[in-house]
Amino acid sequence: MNRDSIEGSWKQFKGKVKAQWGKLTGNQLDEVDGKRVELSGKLQEGYGNAKDAVEEQSERLQESAKK
Repeated sequence: MNRDSIEGSWKQFKGKVKAQWGKLTGNQLDEVDGKRVELSGKLQEGYGNAKDAVEEQSERLQESAKK
């Protein structure tokens, strides 16, 4: 396991916690942001990419979903 994969797992955990916090408090923005962080972590863990590359991929996915 390389460093990027470990960081990806940690991001997934933080994203899940933030999404749960958003659900508990009724804050939809926190919930959505938590899901975004979790997705970013999954991409980073799965592909072993650096943080910057994952953020770029995440933004592209987000933009394509808006269309």
